Amino acid sequence: MKRHALISALVLFLTSFGLLHCSDDSDTENNNPQGDADSYDISLDGEIPSGSNQDSLPYAIVDTGQTTCFDAQNSIPCPVTGATYFGQDAQYEGNEPRYVDNGDGTVSDQVTGLMWQQDPGAKMTYAEAVAGADSFSLAGYNDWRVPTIKELYSLILFSGRDVDPTAEYSADMTPFIDDDAFGFSYGDTTTGDRIIDSQWVTSNIYLETVMGGEECFFGVNFADGRIKCYPTTQGGKGYFVIYVRGGSNYGTNAFTDNDDGTISDAATGLMWQQSDNGDTMLWSEALAYCEALELAGYDDWKLPNAKELQSLVDYSRSPGTSNSAAINPVFQATGITNEAGESDFGWYWSSSTHANQQGGTNAAYVAFGRALGYMNDTWMDVHGAGCQRSDPKTGDPTDYPTGHGPQGDAIRIYNFVRCVRGQGTLDENPSNGGDEDNLVPGDEDPDTNENTETTGPVTCTVEADCQAAGACPEDAQLGCTCSTTPDGKFCVPTCNTTEDCPNPPDRTLICGTDNLCVPQE
Repeated sequence: MKRHALISALVLFLTSFGLLHCSDDSDTENNNPQGDADSYDISLDGEIPSGSNQDSLPYAIVDTGQTTCFDAQNSIPCPVTGATYFGQDAQYEGNEPRYVDNGDGTVSDQVTGLMWQQDPGAKMTYAEAVAGADSFSLAGYNDWRVPTIKELYSLILFSGRDVDPTAEYSADMTPFIDDDAFGFSYGDTTTGDRIIDSQWVTSNIYLETVMGGEECFFGVNFADGRIKCYPTTQGGKGYFVIYVRGGSNYGTNAFTDNDDGTISDAATGLMWQQSDNGDTMLWSEALAYCEALELAGYDDWKLPNAKELQSLVDYSRSPGTSNSAAINPVFQATGITNEAGESDFGWYWSSSTHANQQGGTNAAYVAFGRALGYMNDTWMDVHGAGCQRSDPKTGDPTDYPTGHGPQGDAIRIYNFVRCVRGQGTLDENPSNGGDEDNLVPGDEDPDTNENTETTGPVTCTVEADCQAAGACPEDAQLGCTCSTTPDGKFCVPTCNTTEDCPNPPDRTLICGTDNLCVPQE
């Protein structure tokens, strides 16, 4: 299709959905002019770059898989707008995990573009895991590597359930990884392991030391659903490793300061609150804070899920090496004095419940400062700035003067908040209670809810705008991308095949060569 014809086709397409018409300034005054995430320009002097949906971004965040809502203890029907605990992880739909078993010992992730070794096999030492990548060959490929922490964490699922470290194996245990797609084992208690000893290796070495001088790497425990820093000199029980290939830029952010109190990440398609909330609060208060936030002309903020929040960690920074939180300096982070009396930085709530066999008393947080524990009668950093652990949703932190658990993890209960907008749309029919009396967006009938109808042009400035409710035709299978047209920037449906395109009443749309839905000539 010629360039000028494609421009005309897109204009006609937008018009057919009521998404484009001549407008004055009032049509766009509620759309933030700032933001510099990727756009897909339509111009007469260049081809249109391929369209992008959320999972075609270079650092697409895979959804957590959490579909159950919780209060401070138990699973509950998902709350309605304005109710306590509204805005939690299960109420937002993101990029559903999509794995392809290649039948050759590898698994391809259709969201991240990464290819994985399917089964880790036996445990090994950290040194063996790192050295083994150089000679590893599988399915005709020899460019395998040890995954980064952000690559490995893309596999975590918060549909898992934490287990008691002293428990024996039982059939009702649910790991924090898709064990249909990947080989997974709990710790073998017959050899002296604890049931939770399923720690997996990454290439990220902590810049500081833990537990009084131990070098450690950030690993993911798919048995208990945490990122912790594990000693590189670990003997005995060892660690699991699966090698990865492809997607060399996965986990690399592309931040832009929008000069309005927000930061856009073109790599993930997310927009972030630049400053945190400035004070600590309970989990329920954190949910409510983000749902009520109005910033830079947007009111669709939410508390990030654990994987969105972890995407912000900068593992090249730490309190002891850069005198900062483990986050890009374009963000502000509130300083604290920690349990050891040191200058430090806080922990931040996610919207993800960290469930266990008994219920949902804890929620996941990411530590952008040190992750302290009480060991050998003193407070020390035990898991590093950049780990992900969990805190009780309610309670009194003074009830835990020496922390909790085998390593005396500090329990704060009150944590900081940094809100996000972008990936994830509100699920109107949550799986654990989505009837007419339990609609997530509010008490309105979804067929008449003004917030989800497309009644006029849907302009955009960043990719995140096209993820908002009503920004894209409901039958656009792959969502929309923020594209530049002769009349401005609008949310245009993307596609891989014609079946992905919407079906307006007065024309037939096909998937163009640039992965944008256009009218059939």
